[in-house]
Amino acid sequence: MGNKKPKGYTFRKFIRDIHLWLGVGSGIILFLVCLSGTIYTFRHEVEQLMEPEKYEVDVTAQSKITASELIASTQQSTGGKVTRISLYDDPHKPAELQVSKSKEDKRGETYYVNPYSNAIIGTGKGPSSDFFMFFFKMHRWLLLDQEIGRPIVGVSTLIFIVLTITGLILWLPKKVKGWKSFKPGLRIKFSANWKRVNHDLHNVLGFYTFILILIMALSGLNWSFEWYKDGMSNVLGAKVFGSRGDKTESVIKPGAQSLTVDQIVSITNNALPYNGKITISLAKGSDGAFEVRKNNSDNFNKEATDKVVIDQYSGTILKKELFSEKTTGEKIAMQMKAIHLGDIYGMFSKIIYFISCLIATSLPITGVIIWINKLRKPNKKIAAQV
Repeated sequence: MGNKKPKGYTFRKFIRDIHLWLGVGSGIILFLVCLSGTIYTFRHEVEQLMEPEKYEVDVTAQSKITASELIASTQQSTGGKVTRISLYDDPHKPAELQVSKSKEDKRGETYYVNPYSNAIIGTGKGPSSDFFMFFFKMHRWLLLDQEIGRPIVGVSTLIFIVLTITGLILWLPKKVKGWKSFKPGLRIKFSANWKRVNHDLHNVLGFYTFILILIMALSGLNWSFEWYKDGMSNVLGAKVFGSRGDKTESVIKPGAQSLTVDQIVSITNNALPYNGKITISLAKGSDGAFEVRKNNSDNFNKEATDKVVIDQYSGTILKKELFSEKTTGEKIAMQMKAIHLGDIYGMFSKIIYFISCLIATSLPITGVIIWINKLRKPNKKIAAQV
């Protein structure tokens, strides 16, 4: 008898209760995660604005210095080992070299090098690095220890997905009587009182950003839970972050010398005959191979890269993967990070993501205000009766 549902307790009320209490319970965490994600969206653009000399060089010669010379000079200057080099077809872009100074330093440091003078003009660390790292850690771990913060953010993201779906259900009109039934949920009535405006900001803006918020949440969970990443990989038919740890070996020949990076660039351009950014991961060890990724400058999708793996001795292409030939699932899996960050279509998608993240940041605030306003209603009714 005690578990009997109150009279009039409908499915819609059940959904409203889920949406309300999950939103109230996770509001602060979701606000911090969304706020930090919003701020992090334009990290690269802010860094370029603060240090423009590091990201653009003057053309001072007819031809650029070869990649091999850039590597040799940078290794001599830094005392480290170049593990990766990125070369742009844009004559005003510097070369980017990843340098590791110890075996423990797997990530290394990025150095920006003038391709005409061989001079190092900057590193990956700048005046805004600590600022953005602070918000990165907040977004991923809430500034806590990773083992504690990661699952908290993950669970909150799962709740956010439930809130997004239940919010869409609540957005739908109770009774559909043609197109007019949907109009209130499509526009904000700024002429109404502030409570109605706040409600519309939550309801209408939440609807317009529904898809992107869901995409951000679903993609973000790959960094929180291994089980989720494995499940996503099974659904897509391709391993998310699948290239990590993969190794294709070169055929070792007695007395054979490893090809130069310049030769690898030439082989890559013959295999992928178009202009674009080339990123070469140097062969690791005597049995390693060169892994090269190239992006067509004419592509609207900035993350649609083709890949070739080249034997370091013979120059034979051991593997060739064209983005256009991949399945939809494979394309999504290989672009998961870009999809989550909004980098996938360059500035176009970044602006849309920024606006959507900003709205997502506001939703916990407007939602709590709606809840507080509803709590006050019974008190007003009691006061009126007295």
